[in-house]
Amino acid sequence: MKIKTLVGAFAMTLAGLAMAQPSTPNLDKREAKQQQRIDQGVTSGQLNAKETNRLDKREAKLAADEATAKSDGKVTPAERRKLQREANRDSRAIHRQKHDAQTAATATTTGK
Repeated sequence: MKIKTLVGAFAMTLAGLAMAQPSTPNLDKREAKQQQRIDQGVTSGQLNAKETNRLDKREAKLAADEATAKSDGKVTPAERRKLQREANRDSRAIHRQKHDAQTAATATTTGK
């Protein structure tokens, strides 16, 4: 239930940022796709609750950094590079967490 609440808050934050702000359409698409990958990992059991929480926090930080970059009314090329690097790191983290030995079933059955 916490995951759905966090995802809903994240989506509302993104929607609020989209209004009257400089646009970063590629990053916005990428954030949505990465969130779908996290959601799919939860659904399939590839991600346990701890991993999901950690990845959601990374995505929320990316959204906050994007909002900071947009706050002055212009996203500079340097800010875009920083955001893309952060998105790249987040994408790699999603891949690593989805393909490690931990699964939701393993975490719940072992009591960890």
